[in-house]
Amino acid sequence: MARGRKVNSNGERSKQLLLEKAIELFAANGYHQTKISDIVKAASLTQPTFYLYFESKDSLFNSLNAEFNEKLMTIFDTDVEGNVSLSDLQKKLENVFTFFAQNPLLTKVGFFEAMDASVVKAELAQQLQNSIIGVQGIEHSKIVAEALVGAVERLTLTCLLTGEFTPKEVTETLMSIYFSAAQQTA
Repeated sequence: MARGRKVNSNGERSKQLLLEKAIELFAANGYHQTKISDIVKAASLTQPTFYLYFESKDSLFNSLNAEFNEKLMTIFDTDVEGNVSLSDLQKKLENVFTFFAQNPLLTKVGFFEAMDASVVKAELAQQLQNSIIGVQGIEHSKIVAEALVGAVERLTLTCLLTGEFTPKEVTETLMSIYFSAAQQTA
């Protein structure tokens, strides 16, 4: 007979609680200032319980980052070779901002705090570049994609996560700034 906890048992809830509290603490205090003892205290659990699910703070943090990256990149999974319209690109950008707005703490961890956040941003730039390449009338797709990632990063912090603007408003503004000439010829 298999050993361990049953699915949907208190163990599964404990693991989820540890993940939730870790996201909150990493987002608020950063990776280096957050200790395992802080996470288990916030979750009202014990350190042995923590080690049932995670090898270390690193493994927990890496798990959260992998989850963030996977969810972010699924936004681009529907790319098709060939012509991409500006409305396709706009929808992808809006989906990125919507994902960030719906997951503000995970976004702070995965997009800003993670040790490999630069890798995530490089992947995002590559995905945007791949989408931009297919849009007629846009040159220098690499430069545009890299500039967009910089704008996405800054606007996420200053406008989106503060609640000042919606994902749709941020997206429409970016599209008008970066693609106004292409929109006029489309």
